[in-house]
Amino acid sequence: TSSAMAEERALAMVTCTAPVNIAVIKYWGKRDNDLILPINSSLSVTLHQDQLKTTTTAAASRDFTEDRLWLNGEEADVGHPRLQACLREVRRLARKRRGGSAEDAAPLSLSYKIHVATENNFPTAAGLASSAAGYACLVSALARLYGVEGELSEVARRGSGSACRSMLGGFVQWQRGERPDGRDSLAHQVAPETHWPELRVLVLVVSGEKKQVASTAGMQTSVDTSPLLKHRAEVVVPERLALMMRHIRERDFEGFGQLTMQDSNQFHATCLDTFPPIFYLNDLSRHIIALAHRFNAHHGRTKVAYTFDAGPNAVIFTLADTVAEFVEVVRRSFPPATNGDQFVRGLPVGSASLPEELLAAVDPAPAAPNPSPAPQPGPGPQLVDDPSQHLLGADGLPRRCA
Repeated sequence: TSSAMAEERALAMVTCTAPVNIAVIKYWGKRDNDLILPINSSLSVTLHQDQLKTTTTAAASRDFTEDRLWLNGEEADVGHPRLQACLREVRRLARKRRGGSAEDAAPLSLSYKIHVATENNFPTAAGLASSAAGYACLVSALARLYGVEGELSEVARRGSGSACRSMLGGFVQWQRGERPDGRDSLAHQVAPETHWPELRVLVLVVSGEKKQVASTAGMQTSVDTSPLLKHRAEVVVPERLALMMRHIRERDFEGFGQLTMQDSNQFHATCLDTFPPIFYLNDLSRHIIALAHRFNAHHGRTKVAYTFDAGPNAVIFTLADTVAEFVEVVRRSFPPATNGDQFVRGLPVGSASLPEELLAAVDPAPAAPNPSPAPQPGPGPQLVDDPSQHLLGADGLPRRCA
């Protein structure tokens, strides 16, 4: 009976998880701030969700009196324009898909208010792509809630540019697109997460603090004032993208690693070329850069590669056979005494004994970053089937953490 169906749909709830992605060819600068259209294409690696992920529960009910949002347990502003843009887009797609058809006996009413709870298991706004994972997760959960399928990277992009890349696993390109309405500014997978099984990712958490210049504001100033950024977008990036895709296809770590470091360095050079300049790297970040180059010089080839987004935290790419040795080098350079035992999380890391020449090549440094090896590239957003994992209770309010 249809009334019983309607009763049943009085509260609908979906939980999803979504990954962080780390750009190896960076996105910096928008040509349209409302639609979040980039001045250049970019390319990223989606990290495995065992270590870094966002979890989001979205619920809709006819009993909710207003839309509400909780971030890491604290209520937040649900009226944020970007969040509203995502919600509007998903509802528009749901309306379009239904088109008056009666295929679903009691589709979730689009007029119901929604409650959203979202949690990160890593620092928010510290340059670890929290907004990318956050908006990818929000859009995945809302799309499931409203029964919307198909191209969702465009919707996620409306929340945070780099979020469109977190909608897919493995190696992902965000195509700049040409159209002014942004319909062709989409993400697509260059290679799946299974393509390069030996690739490993280490996240060195230098600081979990919020960054001083938010990406959105920083980008705009760069677009307005940096001649280097213009040159980068028009000349450098198109060449580098083609090259990077070849390195990934051929699993050429030497080429991949060098280009990753060069592109990171150029992105931070455009920050320095911005007026007034923006400094995302700190002394510890620079120490890690020097350490990586000394490590590679010792081996006579590129064994590790760093990249930094808009923050001081380092992401290190390496191959499985190098992880133990490099983690040991990091341990020696940044003694873990100050970090407690939470030093290394993720895949088990074997121990390595370091040759004297290598020890001589890497000097110890001041304070300590926190290495957290994310295992390897991973998949895009996932639906969580287990109802006990919902962040919202049956009343649509956040569950108190045990």
